[in-house]
Amino acid sequence: MSSSALPPTSINHTATSKASRSTYATQAEWVHVKFAETAAFKDVYGFAGNQGMVNLEGIRWLPKDRPSKTLLVYMHPASNLQLLPMPRAMAEHGVHVLCAASRYSRNDTALIFENVIVDLGAYIRHAKEVWGYEKIVLVGWSGGGSLSIYYQSQAERPSITHTPAGDPCNVIAAKLIPADAMIFQAAHISRAVMLADWIDPSVLDENNPDRRDPELDLYAGRIKPPYPADFLAHFRAAQLARVRRRTAWVKETLASLRKQGGLEMERGFVTHRTMAEPRFLDASIEPNDREIGMCFMGHPETVNSGPVGLARFSTLRAWLSQWSVDDSNAHGERCAAGISVPFLAIENTADDAVPQPHTQRIHDAAGSRDKTLKVIHKATHYYVGQPELLQEAVDTCLNWMRARNLLED
Repeated sequence: MSSSALPPTSINHTATSKASRSTYATQAEWVHVKFAETAAFKDVYGFAGNQGMVNLEGIRWLPKDRPSKTLLVYMHPASNLQLLPMPRAMAEHGVHVLCAASRYSRNDTALIFENVIVDLGAYIRHAKEVWGYEKIVLVGWSGGGSLSIYYQSQAERPSITHTPAGDPCNVIAAKLIPADAMIFQAAHISRAVMLADWIDPSVLDENNPDRRDPELDLYAGRIKPPYPADFLAHFRAAQLARVRRRTAWVKETLASLRKQGGLEMERGFVTHRTMAEPRFLDASIEPNDREIGMCFMGHPETVNSGPVGLARFSTLRAWLSQWSVDDSNAHGERCAAGISVPFLAIENTADDAVPQPHTQRIHDAAGSRDKTLKVIHKATHYYVGQPELLQEAVDTCLNWMRARNLLED
């Protein structure tokens, strides 16, 4: 489906049709998609990626007694999305919804984005060839935003032959099927960009996170918000420098393993303290309605030193594919120029994960002639406890899809 000739639009309110308010009982259907793949070594634990097969699991939400020729596909690189409010709410309003999990479900330690878009392509092929859907609307939520744009850009114009680590990949051979339209919702530019904005630049020794530069430690209390412009510039430069030092070490280590020529092909490692984002402590930085002093994972200082955080555990190859801002191919802004299908971008102004400018930047970068920006005021990342704002998001998607003949009345 080619993009329509509608001009770029920005909307602050979407009219709600009576049809969009019709609700349905839903049923969940377990989905298993598998395909053959050979690899030099296993990067997924257990049966999911062994024995020469990749086994994928998902959930398809179906409104009862409501057939459809269109399927809404949600996918995150490393999360299962069937418990999120938005996919279930869309199904309750009559849309067929697939929540697709990658081979790296709930463990992004070894995640290679090039493999994930192949996984996504397997689901879309299954939806078209087995289930018989005629139209696919690809939804990128949170970390799935850059994934969906990377996928669509490669489906429209395949070009990737190797991962950032130099390993051959199956992107072109997979013959990815393009989606017919895209929704980019509460999503950021890329995981690598987020890490560069969040990593703690005060760490002086990667093997001893207690050795820190107090002048760059947000939580030491020496410099308090609102942060001076010169401090922020120095802080951001130090964050980028730390990421690049880590990337240089990754490349050196990978090269050393290859030079040895033995059976050791990969290595895991820990990156400490990756939640030192000034935005979460300073309301004057790219202001919106987010809660200050908190982030979507809790108190930033606790997250910074805890076991759960961006890139906390990674393999060498996964670092280059996911977390290196200079090497990752899954950069939403760069990939967006390569998409042509109708594109809806939704910004939540109280989002406690996605930086305020990211949605606008993706919208502006998108190559689609038909693109729309919707701002939902006061909405948080997950819409938890916000049923009226969740409904506004649902209505926005439904009416946008209907206007493009992507849904049956």
